[in-house]
Amino acid sequence: MSFLTHVNLFCFFASFAVAFGLEWTRLVKLNTLNRAIILVFGCAGFVAQTAYLLNRSGQTNLPPLLSSNHDWLLVLAWLCILIYLFVSCIDRNLPIGLFILPVVLVLIASAWFVSAAPNPRVAFDPSEVKNVVRNWAMLHATLLVFGNGGMLVAFVLSMMYLVQHRRLKHKQPGHEGLAFPNLERLARWNRWSVIISVPLLTLGMATGVGLALYTRDNGPTLNLSDPVILVDGVVWLLMVGLFAWLVKTERPPARQIAWLTLWSCAFVIVTMIGLQVLAGGVHPAFESWRS
Repeated sequence: MSFLTHVNLFCFFASFAVAFGLEWTRLVKLNTLNRAIILVFGCAGFVAQTAYLLNRSGQTNLPPLLSSNHDWLLVLAWLCILIYLFVSCIDRNLPIGLFILPVVLVLIASAWFVSAAPNPRVAFDPSEVKNVVRNWAMLHATLLVFGNGGMLVAFVLSMMYLVQHRRLKHKQPGHEGLAFPNLERLARWNRWSVIISVPLLTLGMATGVGLALYTRDNGPTLNLSDPVILVDGVVWLLMVGLFAWLVKTERPPARQIAWLTLWSCAFVIVTMIGLQVLAGGVHPAFESWRS
């Protein structure tokens, strides 16, 4: 459909913002009508975002994961929306939208401030290394996006656990449209999200360093003293520490896991977005608006 070729960031950002606003109606009452309206706006935003990423891929002749930091953030948001829609379809009372949609909106809003210029490490193309670089870069970007996606899921689960724990502790009445899983299940899901995502992040960082070393004689060189790389290393060490504690401790307190996961993942989210903005520069659309 031709109109999908003109989709911009605001189209799907607005759809998800409306869906998030409508999610709050479940605090009053969740019925078939407002649930259907929420899903319509969520699906409309998902289709628009998919079309935007496909259009960007056609313009850059690169997969969205490789084309730019701008597109990489949007792929991460797209993955979160896919999880949101899937869970909403199989469990209409689980209030996942109240927790994951704000993360999606932050990712999309952040992408607005990030440059959409092609990644220089993938953009250069000496014919003898082009295919190797593309394949390894794709593996690197895929591991990172799934690792960070797992961290975002852990962040959402930890928030849900703490909200449910507080509600039960204070014996607050439940809402018809807010049916949380029991605390034991939330804690188990939260723990496994961290255990699975940290190795993915580790492999993603390892392939990134390997790619940088492989291309040092042909493309942009890797500066290990770069503040972006140093902060990335600190974030990785923090998550590895959390991972080691979860694996080593036989039965760690579930509430403590939730708080540690919440703060750790919040730090990851803030630094990840901040580093993308600092490393990628400003998106041309924002630059023109600012001037």
